[in-house]
Amino acid sequence: MKTGFRSRRARRGIELLAIGFAAFPLVVAGAALYFVLTISPMHTSADAVPSRVVAEPSEAWSAAVEQARRVARSMLKDENLPGVSLAVAVDGRVVWAESFGWANVEHRVPATPRTQFRIGAVSKPLTAAAAGLLHERGLLDLDAPVQRYLPTFPEKQWPITTRQLMGHVAGVRVHRDEHETLGTDHCGTTAEGLGLFAADPLRFRPGTEYRYSTYGWILVSAVVEAAANDPFFLFIQREVFEPLAMNDTRPDAAGRDVPNRASFYFPRLATRTALGLHPTRPVDYSCFSGGGAFLSTPSDLVRFGSAMMSGTLLRPGTVALLQTPLRLESGASTSYGLGWKIETVTLRGAPARLIGHDGSPFGATASLMAFPDHRLAIAVTSNVSFANGVAPFGLKLAELFAPAPHSN
Repeated sequence: MKTGFRSRRARRGIELLAIGFAAFPLVVAGAALYFVLTISPMHTSADAVPSRVVAEPSEAWSAAVEQARRVARSMLKDENLPGVSLAVAVDGRVVWAESFGWANVEHRVPATPRTQFRIGAVSKPLTAAAAGLLHERGLLDLDAPVQRYLPTFPEKQWPITTRQLMGHVAGVRVHRDEHETLGTDHCGTTAEGLGLFAADPLRFRPGTEYRYSTYGWILVSAVVEAAANDPFFLFIQREVFEPLAMNDTRPDAAGRDVPNRASFYFPRLATRTALGLHPTRPVDYSCFSGGGAFLSTPSDLVRFGSAMMSGTLLRPGTVALLQTPLRLESGASTSYGLGWKIETVTLRGAPARLIGHDGSPFGATASLMAFPDHRLAIAVTSNVSFANGVAPFGLKLAELFAPAPHSN
């Protein structure tokens, strides 16, 4: 009897398992249908996307602007983005700045050119400028061990320098997990951020590998602070932002009241903004310092990019130092300088040098591009993660605003 009972129970278990397997596709399909049916589009049509502009661009740029506006509105509609903001500077002058969509979706607050977005890793070129100023003044030796400026920072298996940190070849680890990436702690000082990784060994001998590390830039920020003998955020505000009239660039910290700060969003499913968005939870980037802690606007970013091309803030030799790719011990180029990514793209049918950086902080996407050969700077930001069209849109803007190649 027991054997028969066990046999019937086993058969029943198999039947239930089979039913479960059969039902699983229906559950998945039902969940997918739920997501589809509950998608709330940010914009009902491309033509309905609102926009705000500081001033209409001059007649010389009207054709490029009208074409770019169509592309921008289509991108917001097709990718289901809440807001996008952009700015274009030519020969050091902002010729167009406009924002599309919503700074806050729930209250239908329009984005404006003064709406401040998280810029994430685009903070690194700003911090590199601060380091460059100290280097020019003889206060920062980029090739000295970091302990010259931070004696309490633990010694590692090998010495590490500020140059290696800025070029992501120092061996400092990347984020360990999502908890660290999303900014749950508050740091009252730049030095407090070092506690995230100071006790960890280096992942490789400096100079032998390229491995992107925002934590390395927390250490750069602490070195800048020590070399300047000034709090990091105070120094960069006074020495970089104020001289360039970057009046809408500041640190982002949870709980801080910033009147023009955008609200931030995240895709509901995977990384697909088209499948709906939801507001992000509050995050605090204070511990990331110059590695990713800033809010800014595209207009401020193109002012900065233009200053790097014109020698307004730094000497040309210093700019070249920051924007020259490092080489590993093997001789291979990293395609990354000191806080700047360097690549060659095709612009107007000809090769063009592109110096810039992208950022993907929680709830936002940002891109800064500078084309020194064309004296052209482009910046595009959005208030949602995984706005994959942002960087390609920046390249489209460059194509529209770059001067035509000289005819033979």
